[in-house]
Amino acid sequence: MQAVIMAGGEGSRLRPLTCDRPKPMVPLINKPVMEYAVKLLKEYGITDIGVTLQYLPEEISSYFGDGAGFGVSMQYFIEESPLGTAGSVKNTGGFLKETFIVISGDALTDFNLNEIIGYHREKKALATLVLKPVNIPLEYGVVITGEGGEIRRFLEKPGWGEVFSDTVNTGIYILEPEVLDYIPAGQKFDFSKDLFPRLLADGKPMFGYAAGGYWCDIGNHRQYQEAQYDLLGNRVRLSGNDLGPQGVRLDNGAYVDPAAVVE
Repeated sequence: MQAVIMAGGEGSRLRPLTCDRPKPMVPLINKPVMEYAVKLLKEYGITDIGVTLQYLPEEISSYFGDGAGFGVSMQYFIEESPLGTAGSVKNTGGFLKETFIVISGDALTDFNLNEIIGYHREKKALATLVLKPVNIPLEYGVVITGEGGEIRRFLEKPGWGEVFSDTVNTGIYILEPEVLDYIPAGQKFDFSKDLFPRLLADGKPMFGYAAGGYWCDIGNHRQYQEAQYDLLGNRVRLSGNDLGPQGVRLDNGAYVDPAAVVE
């Protein structure tokens, strides 16, 4: 099993945090958000990782290097101009030779990847989309599946009058390398807008997996703050991520209001 981390995002809605760093390098508890994705992949034995880059690529490649320091192997694929989500994966050239997972470098999750991969193989799917119910689906691709999990319909970022489900596409996919044949090289091409409608129209086996666990797409300041609090509250179940209290220390120069509660 291989992986592609999509890490080309500029993150304009997160400015000023992203004025001098790409979105996947925004810090969460003193680590870049992308490091949590790398940690998740390694936890499930997925260590052959390609990374798609576009905005300030050297910030990411210089931090992670060849991946050895994080227990993985990493290769980088830079887009000269934005190619879209699917186009950036196509840009990895001959890197992908087997079933692979696509995961965003700017989202935080603790999904059980073994369960998702097992479902994909059980269904003999060409593409499996990882789905999650959310309170406000307007910012995501909304998906409807049949009783057997087959994808029946989806709509990218609908208005309230178009919403037909609260189950959304998380941007995490399990894909067979054959899907690359449907993606034109060197052109802007998106998974949700272009590739998946084409697969659906051609009757290809495409399924949705409703995942349990935590997921936060860090697209704005509210979501960024939410992810910070969830990590601090141990609501994200990643190995080695226990932030339980080890005592409280007040260093010189720090001030805590007398009415504040330190947890």
